[in-house]
Order: sequence, then structure tokens, then C-alpha cells
Amino acid sequence: MRAALPLFLLAVCAAPQPVRAQQPGRFDYYLLALSWSPEYCASRDGGRDRLQCVERRYGFVTHGLWPQFEKGYPSRCPTSQNVSRGTVSAMLDIMPSPALVRHEWTAHGACSGLTPEDYFGAVRRFYSSVRIPREFQQPATAVLIEPAALKKRFLDANPPLSPASLAVVCSGRNLRELRVCFTRDGKPRPCGRDVRDQCPAEKVLLRPVR
Repeated sequence: MRAALPLFLLAVCAAPQPVRAQQPGRFDYYLLALSWSPEYCASRDGGRDRLQCVERRYGFVTHGLWPQFEKGYPSRCPTSQNVSRGTVSAMLDIMPSPALVRHEWTAHGACSGLTPEDYFGAVRRFYSSVRIPREFQQPATAVLIEPAALKKRFLDANPPLSPASLAVVCSGRNLRELRVCFTRDGKPRPCGRDVRDQCPAEKVLLRPVR
């Protein structure tokens, strides 16, 4: 993978494994992956990424909206459609990498059975449906919190969510990603059995937004 796909590289090792079925529109639910941008910006690749790590101040950003099976997920479904330049530009406020936007369509979006415009419209709707707790929007100092408490903050801010619809993923003790599971029509639902918390430390660290 190229360095231009930072958010994917941050999560690929922890993602549920793909399965063989590759038919667009055939899946069970969606997983919205919200990456903690400061974690990427602390990496070597992030230090070279002016758009995400210098020009703008991001907290949680969208890694992707992934069609899922109850176990595993479809990937790289056949498509002849490409993402327009206008659609790429329109997504950069919540997906801060043109290469990531295009990659997410090829790897995941094409499996939704939607057009690129409708798929990225769904990405924005799902992202906008999750209220980020105030303390995690633009923290100027590091936040150290238990994974269960992090979930509780999101549950308090988003009453429709349940603990089973959230998964916290870490790099060591540092927060990498929060995953939120939805039905195909955008209602919170329990995640599949292979989507689970992956934070080995008792407390998770959120690097500050700078």
C-alpha cells in the first residue's frame, strides 16, 4: 500500500477479514470506521501529510463506511464507476485524503451496490448521525480514559447507540479507531461477532489535536 492511504494502513491489521463473495449490494450491515486523526499525524507518514496534519485540525475523521457480513466482509466488488473529482473534493472535510476517498470506493463502496455519489452521500449521513462528545472534538491536551468509559461518553451523547454497536481499536494504548455499526438504512445495530474491542491496555490515550 502507498503512504497516501494512511487511515487504511492504520486499521488494516485490525479489520475483520474479507470473504469470497463479491457481489455488489449483497451484505448484512454497515460499519462506520472513525479514525482518531492525531494518532496518524504522530506517525512518520503523518508528518509528511500537510492536508490532514498541518493545514487542518482534525479529531475524529471518517476512515470508511464498510459493507459487512455477520462475519467477514465483501471487498473490491466489480464496478465500472469511478469517483468524480467533485465528489472527492466534497468529502475532504471528513475524509482528509483524496487517495483515501478513491481507495474506499474501490475497496468497499463498490460493494454497497450504490453509485459513488450515493455511497459517499451515505458516508456523510452516517458520519453526521454520530454526535462526537465535546471532550473529544478538539482536545488541546492528551485524554487518558478507560475504553469502557470512552464508549460510555459516546452512548451518553448518542442515545440510539448500544454498547454492542461500538468497538474501540487501539495501537498499543493509543486510540486508533472507533467503529460504529448500523443497519443498511442507518439505524444503530449490534456489530458482527468478528467486530470487537481491540485495546490491550487498561486505559486508552487520545493524542491532542494540534
